[in-house]
Amino acid sequence: MSPGPARGRTRAADGGAPRRGPVRRWQLVRASRDAVPPSTRRFMARARQRRMRAALPWAVAAGVLALAGLVAWTVLGTGLFGVREVRVEGADLVTPVQVHDAVAVPDGVPLARVDLAAAARRVGALAPVERATVSRDWPGTLVVRVTERTPVAAVPQGEAYALIDRSGVAFRTVDQRPAGMPQVTVGRPAADDPGTRAGLEVLVALTPRLRAEVVDVSVEGLARITLRLRGDRTVVWGDATRGADKARVATALLDEDTDRIDVSAPDVVTFR
Repeated sequence: MSPGPARGRTRAADGGAPRRGPVRRWQLVRASRDAVPPSTRRFMARARQRRMRAALPWAVAAGVLALAGLVAWTVLGTGLFGVREVRVEGADLVTPVQVHDAVAVPDGVPLARVDLAAAARRVGALAPVERATVSRDWPGTLVVRVTERTPVAAVPQGEAYALIDRSGVAFRTVDQRPAGMPQVTVGRPAADDPGTRAGLEVLVALTPRLRAEVVDVSVEGLARITLRLRGDRTVVWGDATRGADKARVATALLDEDTDRIDVSAPDVVTFR
């Protein structure tokens, strides 16, 4: 800044009449480029570059956070990537409608917010389903893969039959016993029923030849298990212990001309 002359009125110190005289004022003067030394200009340019380099990571981080927030809002807070379809794989005994109802995820719910484990548990609660997995198929599909139970025996239930799997779960009712499927007669077929578990243990212990002859495994009590064979022959099994020994002995006696074989004590066998 430099003082510049200005003209104006001043009053005499003795209070006399005003008189004219120069008045000094400050004015801004922009220095020309040539007035700044090159070294100073280079220093200022380097300083600006340092400031820009220091600010760049923060600017990039802010941009990334803004983009991540936009993506998260789009995926989690809008229906753009919402559920549009429930695709069921591996289902035969259950229908896609039953699986869709069990998944219980309304259409349009953001796919990323679906609790996959909870949905799989709900599908797994269907009686014919042994296990289920649920996964995402972007942009809008839930994929439900179902493994259904395999029947190993039929349990008479009045005029119908309940099919049970290897765990003893009764998961389906049919009008007729499937051909070639063994029959287990128990009071209440269930996975937690001791009689059901005992009957299944006997089935597992049977030799192929003995299994082919078995018509029914009757469990009247945990120590009163009886096998009914073709030709109205009977094998008294006793309890479910020592199944392999009992099956071996009973198989060896199948060719004997006898109607009743008692292998409840496999070391001392009786037949008649």
